[in-house]
Amino acid sequence: MKRRAGLLAALLVWGLTACSGGSAEESQRETEAQTEAPAQTESAESVPVKETDGVETEDHTMKITVGDTVFTATLADNSSAEALKELLQEGPLTIDMRDYGNMEKVGPIGQSLPENNESITTEPGDIILYLGDSLVIYYDTNSWNFTRIGKIHDVTQEELLAVLGDGDVTVTFE
Repeated sequence: MKRRAGLLAALLVWGLTACSGGSAEESQRETEAQTEAPAQTESAESVPVKETDGVETEDHTMKITVGDTVFTATLADNSSAEALKELLQEGPLTIDMRDYGNMEKVGPIGQSLPENNESITTEPGDIILYLGDSLVIYYDTNSWNFTRIGKIHDVTQEELLAVLGDGDVTVTFE
């Protein structure tokens, strides 16, 4: 089936190049290169970049500081994360977070952001917008309708627990 499609494409190219005056061989090579080249897809690990005044800057990451520990998180691709990015452009956001349910730290943002709720099972390191006006850092799993804001890179549940502690904690997002 692939061979027939390739033959048909080659004949079509040959027929078109006969009218255009180009070499059938050149056109066939171009067609084969285009059909054989694998599709480029963006991996989950890649971070989109934004060009500003000729300088490339990382556009979808944020820094999270807890005490002396600094984490890096990749922001989700939704209007909630975009709104948080805009808020953080005004300056760092420091939130007093409390433990809830032995699975998360939660604290108020001080304003509402747009919600993009979907059924999610959280993992350690997930950053969630709760009820549009609170940020949550998960250190355990939970399933519910949430708005994903981002994910902390390269951190285990044990490492998060060690940094976040048992009680209340102050976290700075920037």
